[in-house]
Amino acid sequence: MTTIIPSNIHLHQRAGILDLTWDDATYSLTAEYLRVHSPSAEVQGHSPDQAVLESGKRGVRIKTLDPQGHYAVRIEFSDGHDSGIFTWEYLHELATKHDILWQRYLDALHRQGASREPRFIAVSH
Repeated sequence: MTTIIPSNIHLHQRAGILDLTWDDATYSLTAEYLRVHSPSAEVQGHSPDQAVLESGKRGVRIKTLDPQGHYAVRIEFSDGHDSGIFTWEYLHELATKHDILWQRYLDALHRQGASREPRFIAVSH
């Protein structure tokens, strides 16, 4: 299988958006979208029935991008999650199937009564 290496990668850290270009098409993926679709075992499980629905990730940001050879990038998110290795193929799939995958995520949140909004716990002093 040929590796689908993007021709350009640009992180808009403040906005929480990762732009990826393949051929003449540029895709903008939010940190939240990438976080909830992390390929890590923590999120995906070891089989589809073990996948965890990630909620409350609306404000998450990308802290760092760490290249993994010529095949992938490890993304560290502001919520501390850093175990997902995003292959170029997987990022291409996330980019080209964005609308379908995002709607599936929103539908799953709705079914479980979950929210994109983070939950904050008040701490008394």
